[in-house]
Amino acid sequence: MARILLPLPDRDFDTTEVAVPWRVLSDAGHEIVFATEAGAVAACDPLLLRGVLFGQLGAAADAIACYDAMIAGQAFRRPIRWDAIGASAFDALLLPGGHASGMRQYLGSAPLRERVAAFAMLGRPIAAICHGVLVLARASDPRTGDSLLAGRSVTCLPRYMEALAHGLTAWKLGRYYRTYPAYVEQEVRLAVGPRGQFVRGPITLGKRGAEGDDRGAFVVRDGALLTARWPGDAWLFARQLAAMLDAAAALETAA
Repeated sequence: MARILLPLPDRDFDTTEVAVPWRVLSDAGHEIVFATEAGAVAACDPLLLRGVLFGQLGAAADAIACYDAMIAGQAFRRPIRWDAIGASAFDALLLPGGHASGMRQYLGSAPLRERVAAFAMLGRPIAAICHGVLVLARASDPRTGDSLLAGRSVTCLPRYMEALAHGLTAWKLGRYYRTYPAYVEQEVRLAVGPRGQFVRGPITLGKRGAEGDDRGAFVVRDGALLTARWPGDAWLFARQLAAMLDAAAALETAA
């Protein structure tokens, strides 16, 4: 089965965007290798566990159950360091999101971007969701110097979702939902450029995909690249990555 690299910041990653793919991919028999900057055990955004505002806007109960199981495992408690990442040792790369301030350690890391770019040169599956797409937007193709997303079809956290969440909570939480001055969609659109396509997907106001229900979920696939918008896409996103890995394994067996 596949060995999947999942880099994280030390704190504030999105509960659902990490734990749900971990559950789906682990259940499919794949190995998840977590990585943090210096090998610290990571922690998700605590507000997502108890509810961001008045008990609302947090992770769903099924995602929290996945998180509880994930953090009890040896793999999660023994992450490798970013500087120990060897691209060829992995069959796929999973880049989750999160919006709280601790995410900047991961989203803004030049050394991590270099390792992501090295992995991208292998042509193996890469899956990124929500803010995680920024890692690809900011990473450069070593052959051309362009963003890894240049000319690609992708999605990410849409501007309307980011603006709405900020607008509803700014009176209490300030810029909690605005990780950077620019919206995620703005930065990703610039990285994609005129030869690529940003796909916003259907307008989604609270409707989430679930373990057995993909209504409300949305992903974009462009070859070996899979992208999704927000935690509500996580179950579909994870199953699509699992299907990509199955297809790659079948091709290898047939070769």
